[in-house]
Amino acid sequence: MKLDVIRLDGDKVGDIELDAALFGLEPRADILHRVVRWQRARAQAGTHKVKTRSEVSYSTRKIYRQKGTGGARHGARSAPIFRSGGVYAGPTPRSHAHDLPKKFRRLGLLHALSAKAKAGEIVVIEAAESDGKTGALAKQVAKLGWKRALIIDGTEVHEGFARAARNIEGLDILPSAGANVYDILRRDTLVLTKAGLEALEARLK
Repeated sequence: MKLDVIRLDGDKVGDIELDAALFGLEPRADILHRVVRWQRARAQAGTHKVKTRSEVSYSTRKIYRQKGTGGARHGARSAPIFRSGGVYAGPTPRSHAHDLPKKFRRLGLLHALSAKAKAGEIVVIEAAESDGKTGALAKQVAKLGWKRALIIDGTEVHEGFARAARNIEGLDILPSAGANVYDILRRDTLVLTKAGLEALEARLK
């Protein structure tokens, strides 16, 4: 697949051939689903917590005698059956992360790139550089028609561009090492710099 290489002002400066090994696979939804699920599980804080019977603020004395009341047998008011009592088998802080083989994670990234290529949602730009002014960059982004875009740069992101892009809604920028399936799929347009494309090819080959 051959794509035009453009500048941020929209002018074409050349073209580039996308590697079929990275961008020419037939996307598989099951692989993408597994990798995204793995990512989101790792991102969960896991700080959910409820109070158990031993943690609620209640006296532990027996609320009434065992026999002779005509009612059920009960101990303390902190029992789960009572209002404001402790919760039985509720959530506790834990990690939701699960394992996924490294080869499978790499395959997920390849299929995400291929899915974007197949949908025609990849743009290649010469470089992602800016003087740090949000207004100027916002005009360029609007002119290019990027409403929800992810920009993947080389090993490092240009400081001025990152500062300018910070306040533009729907625009994310990542170094090549941070490229991941979830962020690629959640944006409508995948924008690759020439340096970012080279870094991705070096990472995934």
